[in-house]
Amino acid sequence: MAHFGKIKNYDNGKGSGTITPEKGGDALNFAKADLQMEGAEPKSGQRWEYETKQVDGSAAHAVNLRQMEQGQKEQAAQQQG
Repeated sequence: MAHFGKIKNYDNGKGSGTITPEKGGDALNFAKADLQMEGAEPKSGQRWEYETKQVDGSAAHAVNLRQMEQGQKEQAAQQQG
């Protein structure tokens, strides 16, 4: 299931960051390997689509992050209500 959130922070040197879910809750960690487009560099405040994954009872992580393009942003906003 796809979720939407805004990038809270991203450290290109470490290759990791956090994203804050739009529906509330704690920020989720993600790694550069979780980005659909490896060349993309997330910036604070950008809206991204993502999925979540939990491994062995650890905290959920954001995976399969995709940056929203303008047309997708409008469509997603309509779906979110």
